[in-house]
Amino acid sequence: MADLAARRHPVVGLAAFGAAVALVAVAGSLASMSAASEYQALETPSWAPPPWLFGPVWTVLYAMIAVSGWLFWKREGVRWELGLFAAQLVLNGLWTPLFFAADLYAVALADIVLLFASIVALIVVFLRRGHRASGLLLVPYLLWVGFATALNAAIVALN
Repeated sequence: MADLAARRHPVVGLAAFGAAVALVAVAGSLASMSAASEYQALETPSWAPPPWLFGPVWTVLYAMIAVSGWLFWKREGVRWELGLFAAQLVLNGLWTPLFFAADLYAVALADIVLLFASIVALIVVFLRRGHRASGLLLVPYLLWVGFATALNAAIVALN
């Protein structure tokens, strides 16, 4: 009942999804305060993007992630699929401290591989449940995480 009442006020739901995603973004920012200098000190492949690109890309992706989850919740309410949504957020939130704060590049690689798999699963689940917009909003995120996975693997190999 409480979930149905909350869905009658969709702005509250959007704010909640935005806050959850923002929490992950802020935690990542705090864990990567010196990321630009650390990243530049690493041996990276020739196709690695410049450090300044990550912030704008993640800002757009985080907004899309929040809207994706919110759209699903708005139509379906709290369901097990939102547990998968939360799991990918946790995996996302773990990557930055593992990579930048702890310098655990191989552990971060394992995390990002799991993150990639969880995003694939979430897209499939959203699409199979008829939530095309929720699923498609996650495709750029999947592509970026796929690229980041390759970059993380290259950094593990080079360092």
